[in-house]
Amino acid sequence: MDPETPVPLRVPGRGPDDETREKRIARLVYQARKRGTLETDLLLSTFARDHLHQLPDAEVIEFDLLLDEPDWDIYYWLTERKPVPQRWKASFETEGRLGQRLRVHTKNEDKVLRRMPAL
Repeated sequence: MDPETPVPLRVPGRGPDDETREKRIARLVYQARKRGTLETDLLLSTFARDHLHQLPDAEVIEFDLLLDEPDWDIYYWLTERKPVPQRWKASFETEGRLGQRLRVHTKNEDKVLRRMPAL
């Protein structure tokens, strides 16, 4: 997504600056863990736990926006089984961007045993 995309409003009546970075990351780890499909939950929640604290604010916001997409779409984009829609192309096709980082995490070339983060 475009880095200039505004922060999504998650709670009616509250502004995007009402949530600290730490609270936003904690919420995103939880939301990534409780999506609905085990495959996507595992990929997104372990990425969130392991990487969100190191990412710049723009990419944390981008991850927040990605969570608005349907589970199976995200899964197919990460595993490269379906083309990424235009709105996400820059993220998934540009080295060092969130989508690329998620794909590297998904490939798990080091064969790390992954477990869901604790709630």
